[in-house]
Amino acid sequence: MEQFLKWVANFSAWLWGYPLIALLLISGLYMTFKLGFFQFRHFPYIVGQTLGSIRKKPKGVGTVTPFQALTSALSSTIGAANIVGVPAAIMFGGPGAVFWMWVIAFIGMSLKFSESVLAVHYREKNEKGEYIGGPMYYMTKGLNMKWLGVWFSLALMIELIPSIMVQGNSVASTVNSTFSFPPIWTGVIIAVIMAVVVFGGIKRIGKVTEIFVPFMAIIYVGSALFILFMNLELVPDFFSTVFSYAFAPAPVIGGFAGAAIVETIRWGFARGIYSNESGLGTAPIAHAAATTDHPVRQGFWSIFGVFVDTIIVCTSTAFVVISSGVWTATDAMNDPSSLTTVAFKHYFGQFGSVLVTISLIFFVVSTILVVIFYGAKQAEFLFGLKASYGIQVVYIIAVVFGAIGAAEVIWEFLDIMLAAILIPNLIAILLLSNKVKALKTEFFTAPQYYKKDTGK
Repeated sequence: MEQFLKWVANFSAWLWGYPLIALLLISGLYMTFKLGFFQFRHFPYIVGQTLGSIRKKPKGVGTVTPFQALTSALSSTIGAANIVGVPAAIMFGGPGAVFWMWVIAFIGMSLKFSESVLAVHYREKNEKGEYIGGPMYYMTKGLNMKWLGVWFSLALMIELIPSIMVQGNSVASTVNSTFSFPPIWTGVIIAVIMAVVVFGGIKRIGKVTEIFVPFMAIIYVGSALFILFMNLELVPDFFSTVFSYAFAPAPVIGGFAGAAIVETIRWGFARGIYSNESGLGTAPIAHAAATTDHPVRQGFWSIFGVFVDTIIVCTSTAFVVISSGVWTATDAMNDPSSLTTVAFKHYFGQFGSVLVTISLIFFVVSTILVVIFYGAKQAEFLFGLKASYGIQVVYIIAVVFGAIGAAEVIWEFLDIMLAAILIPNLIAILLLSNKVKALKTEFFTAPQYYKKDTGK
């Protein structure tokens, strides 16, 4: 059994190395070219249609507001990867990995946009009158390949069990190490909170996340910005370090062991993809419920989501870690995941450690909240509305079991199961790329959308 688990771990590491990174990069570049680099050409307009319209009444039909759909999606993507994944990328790929995180974020925007546009275009209403959609629906209705939708739904529904257990364990371990609170009670408290929120459906989740996500972002990013403004003289050095090591091998510095340029790119791409989940097919499940007058308009919100997750939150972590110099400490390689805590402690003392702990708890709890909803939508697609309530109970129980470290063996399969979700979704996006392009062209040429907004 031990040999088998070792093989699984090695296979997972290989699979999420060059094979899947190359697949995502090629797919993202293909969609970027096919859509005419619109995420670059129209970025100011996209920001105006998202951040600039938060207080405006949304156009069209839907179950939740576009902002609530975004914050629900961000609840899933802004998680432990933003806090512990970024310093790991820096330690194994060098500071230049941050640049490649930015690159894959802008390329990945085309994938995130495409899957969200398709989710809205092919969405349906369920028995409760709520709008539902996602990869399983555009695979079934757009490609007439229900078997692919079933594959995606089954894989995601099953994958979320170990995923939620890992998240639950992460929170419980963090709380226990910082506040000496028993893991079992942390798990129970989180499970109760999850039950109260998720059984209220996407409307209640949306109402919670539209308050929760900005609040947790303000705490974490605001603290990083405070450090930045108090140390403005370090900003040029930060960018100089990132850019200089992005195109050249990073030398050995203190506890940093150095990195070849290939590893720099690989770690930057891998952490960026893992953080913003572009192409994974999860975020469009939230975006499908949004009130909108055209699928492309909601697709803009998914682009803005990638920008917030990777360009703002991940960069905030990178600045604090690199500017503090903790990544060059002699013992930095011993525990790369803890470097964010060490960096904030460098600037704020013990308060910095508590700040990161609280942020991590908020990030992970919000992730659990939304992925339970994602799993429920898979059960609803496969077996009907009643089944969605049953799987939510399973997920809530998984939080408690995960908190005490139960069934750690199945955690080894997490990355392989993620690949089983990613691959069919990328297939669907590429096969439906002409539909995405047609919808994008319609939005930018029809008089009632882009032309009306811009007066052109």
